[in-house]
Amino acid sequence: MYLEHFGLAEFPFKLTPDADYLYMSPSHARALAYMEYAIVNREGFVVITGDIGSGKTTLIKKILNSLDENIIVAKIFQTQLDEVELLQSILVEFGLNPFKSKKVELLNMLNQFLVDRYLEGKQMLLIIDDAQNLNKKALEEITMLSGVETQKEKILQVILVGQPELNTKLESPDMEQLLQRVSLRFHIRALTESETKEYVIHRLKVAGNKSKKLFIDEIFKTIFEFSGGVPRLINTLCDTALTCAFADDKKKVGSVEFTDVIDELQWETYTESHKKKDFSLMQENLYDEREMSGDVRDRTIPGDPVLYRALIEITRQLTRVADSLEEKNNFVNKLSTSLENKKQKK
Repeated sequence: MYLEHFGLAEFPFKLTPDADYLYMSPSHARALAYMEYAIVNREGFVVITGDIGSGKTTLIKKILNSLDENIIVAKIFQTQLDEVELLQSILVEFGLNPFKSKKVELLNMLNQFLVDRYLEGKQMLLIIDDAQNLNKKALEEITMLSGVETQKEKILQVILVGQPELNTKLESPDMEQLLQRVSLRFHIRALTESETKEYVIHRLKVAGNKSKKLFIDEIFKTIFEFSGGVPRLINTLCDTALTCAFADDKKKVGSVEFTDVIDELQWETYTESHKKKDFSLMQENLYDEREMSGDVRDRTIPGDPVLYRALIEITRQLTRVADSLEEKNNFVNKLSTSLENKKQKK
């Protein structure tokens, strides 16, 4: 497409996670170090969170590429599973056939496998991406698995990677047993404005750019404003910008070209778009008191659990006010009807 035009060997802003293109910001470096530490020191649980498109899956691929042959890994990327399906997925990843077994048999099969491999001198690692999608029963099964240990160390190391909702789920009262087993927790933040510029330059360099300035300096601030420093959004913006510049036979992306890209994508700034998303999430998750009879612990919103409880309480109060007003309106309507009937009889 535009590779030859810009002197590139590969597409620099592909959306597919590629460990070769990983930009090691301080935040990403810390997350990677925590995962490596957990594996080397056989820590039980590590939880890594980050917003959508922050580079979590790319970090997983990076760590997988660096593992010793002595480590047996089960990688779970599809997490819309119940507890039995999760156990089956883990066993399949470890090379077993679990599909005709019941839950008790699955647990026994997995425990036996872990112990046997440990006695052979192997290390077992379970990595679950998009772990925020796991229900609480599935998370409880993982808690039980992490209890398989010797007197000195854990037999199975677990790395849970997910969106911020994972933290909210882990902090619920009935997840205390799992949370106590977590040795390290870290949240991958978005890139800063200066890191955004370094990220773009880094990916261009990996893709074969030989010191050519394909983006003028003035637009890096705009890239940051519209992407929020989220790598996936940066990729989308920059790839579209290069495509448009190529179509216009331009050798670099300037302010005019980038403005056209924003218009074509119909993007708002990252801050403005997320204000709307946060408000939309709040509306979806807050519900009236008639629905409160069910188990509300599974109904989570991103952010502080205290804020979540406060919002629910506000909703309760507003519902009571609305019900009270409705009762008063009904009374007034009945009274008016009664008075009107009396007038007509006279």
